[in-house]
Amino acid sequence: MKKFLLITLILFSFIQASIASQISYDKSDFAPVYTVIDDAAYDLRYYSSNNFTGNKIKGYKAPVAYMTKEALSALAVAAEDLRKQGYRILIWDTYRPQKAVYNFVDWINNPQDPGDKTFYPKLKKSDLLKGNYIAEKSGHTRGSTVDLTIIKKDGGFVDMGGTFDLFSEISHPDYKKLTKEQKKNRKILHDAMIKAGFNGIDSEWWHFTLKNEPYPDTYFDFDVE
Repeated sequence: MKKFLLITLILFSFIQASIASQISYDKSDFAPVYTVIDDAAYDLRYYSSNNFTGNKIKGYKAPVAYMTKEALSALAVAAEDLRKQGYRILIWDTYRPQKAVYNFVDWINNPQDPGDKTFYPKLKKSDLLKGNYIAEKSGHTRGSTVDLTIIKKDGGFVDMGGTFDLFSEISHPDYKKLTKEQKKNRKILHDAMIKAGFNGIDSEWWHFTLKNEPYPDTYFDFDVE
């Protein structure tokens, strides 16, 4: 275990050094979601302790969701599409400071802190850097990625067959054991986001990144405040 942790720390230090040259603190091309989408709902998990670490995450100083202006414009298109179908968007995370990503990795490398095991019930904590669960370099940090779901216009629950940040095959968009309703609901979200110019990923049904993101090689580290 000690050898594994040493190797992981060495690799993480190398990654931190390589990212450092691409870090920006310029937030002039970012805007809060609420300035464009006035009916979005929020459950910003990393501003609270309701996440896999069990703690509030570094860099989240206010319950505000920021995105690049280009990604936010595209998200507004998806939100309007969903609105016409009787839904609103509920956002779990958007822009994520690089310091928050480092916080995740530090937590993984701390054997004394199990966090909230309900988010990774069948995995070892050390496995979370594998399998597209937690990344040392996150698309969220580039500002054009969003984690979201849909709710009814009155705020009612929509069954997506699994919740945010559940590190399990249940979270895969094409998970086979979903009910017809859950499959339909995931497809409604997916189709609206794809039509608006986003791409999804194979491991998380809630995760979408703007296809032509404006900062594909830049990682931002200004605080959310």
